[in-house]
Amino acid sequence: MREDSQIKKSSEIISEIRELILANPEIVLEDREVLRAVAHADQGTFGPDVVDLRGIALERLESRLGRLEDTHRSVIAAAYENLAGTNVIHRAVLRILEATEFTSFLTDLQDVAEIMRVDTLRLVLETAQDGEMAALSRLGDVLAIVDKGWIDTYITSGRNIPARAVTLRQIQPETDDVYGENSDWIQSEALLRLDFGPGRLPGMLALGSEDPHQFKPTQGTDLLAFFGGAFERAMRRWLS
Repeated sequence: MREDSQIKKSSEIISEIRELILANPEIVLEDREVLRAVAHADQGTFGPDVVDLRGIALERLESRLGRLEDTHRSVIAAAYENLAGTNVIHRAVLRILEATEFTSFLTDLQDVAEIMRVDTLRLVLETAQDGEMAALSRLGDVLAIVDKGWIDTYITSGRNIPARAVTLRQIQPETDDVYGENSDWIQSEALLRLDFGPGRLPGMLALGSEDPHQFKPTQGTDLLAFFGGAFERAMRRWLS
């Protein structure tokens, strides 16, 4: 009697499971272990010389699904990283637009460096005359004055090639003209060449990092190019 009761109970459970699977087949399809067990349930009935094409196909599908899931996670991670980077650049642009006078516009670069999570940020300006911009010499923490033609030479490392708008590289600076006493620990940098308009010498924003992997040539430059474009337009306003 007890055995009959157990059989009846087992039959009811099996019926419930069957109804559940029929109502929600994705339960089986989304569970790799269950799907594998179902696919190989009758494997023991095959002879030793029979190739289980179904099992091979399933293994290949699992492999493709695994690669697809990895790609999916990578795409999502890249999207979040790009969104975070965009937010950082937007905050930095808003910060440079807040200044009401040129001196504060320059000193605000320290805040911009923190927003952009770099160890140091310098604005490099060229001059064709000795003593020019001497009044700004006290802003040495954010400003560097160099000779005419120096910026393109620094960006290209002296090579006879055009200077790009954005240059990312892992480097130990050979000169302290840009970063001053911080040059010894700079391991990577982003250089944003600035165009201040016709008749004016170019400028450069130098973002230096102690992390050798923060700026690499293989990274995208779109966001930094946008920031450089916004900065040079703001700078033109002060130079006009």
